[in-house]
Amino acid sequence: MLQRTVRAAEAAESAGFDDVWLAEHHFMPYGVCPSAITLAGHVLGRTRRIKLGTAVSVLSTSHPVALAEQWSLLDAVSGGRLRLGVGRGGPWQDLEVFGTGLDRYETGFEESLDLLLAAATGKAGANGDHFAFREVPLVPAPRRKPDVVVACGGPKSGAIRVAAKRDLPLLLGLHAGDEEKAATVKAYGQRADHVSTVVCQVGASRDDAVATVRKSLPGWLSTGLAAHVPVDDRPGPARDPHEYTEHLCAIHPVGDPAYCVATLETSLRRTGVAHVIMFVEASGTPEGTVENITRIGTEVLPALRNRRD
Repeated sequence: MLQRTVRAAEAAESAGFDDVWLAEHHFMPYGVCPSAITLAGHVLGRTRRIKLGTAVSVLSTSHPVALAEQWSLLDAVSGGRLRLGVGRGGPWQDLEVFGTGLDRYETGFEESLDLLLAAATGKAGANGDHFAFREVPLVPAPRRKPDVVVACGGPKSGAIRVAAKRDLPLLLGLHAGDEEKAATVKAYGQRADHVSTVVCQVGASRDDAVATVRKSLPGWLSTGLAAHVPVDDRPGPARDPHEYTEHLCAIHPVGDPAYCVATLETSLRRTGVAHVIMFVEASGTPEGTVENITRIGTEVLPALRNRRD
């Protein structure tokens, strides 16, 4: 699985993509990447031009100063090609295993984010509810401010206020359609280069692309949803994987190249989002993923860029 991700990233660079974003999950039978920033470091070493982003590094289970150190290190050796996506994560068993606890998840995100941003200026010290230590210098010393984006669940998410207060753009989720994303951007209340996540699957026709997604995505979703184990007695995710697959096909660029271009163009206009990242692995196979990446690079991205220019 991880080698497939590396090959997909290399294919994305060859196909002309601007960036690749890597997800992070713990104790999951899918994704199998427990550290997005570690895998990003490997992919940065295997590529030369393309930028890497974490989607996301979870601040509820990692130490923000350690994350800042890793970012500064990789930023230096990659020539500034790493972008940090950060998020609160979920109320999962990760909190128990890593000892950060439910309180860190429920009340510690803002403090963690501020500590990350402070450390990225070159020095970090803390005297808060969740972190307390004497000031230390960050080594290696950062060469620039980090390019940080904050994951946001929707227009009522507390992450909107946290991000807007710090002039950090939002990372909008796969589940949301144009209307919800537009409402989230509106709630943010100021201009920013927000990032939107979509499923993009190119096929010979709309029906062909939808059929490809329907064939493999429900099984992947079913495995993933069932693997989320709450840290307490709250229920886990309850989405029906087949209904969710239909929802994703309905709101995202899943179709022939012209359909994908038109859907992306319309979505960018409706939402006010500046940047789109794509889930390209819905075929469920390494060959299908690389083929999809290649088709997006040759048949979708050039047309979309030409129209926006």
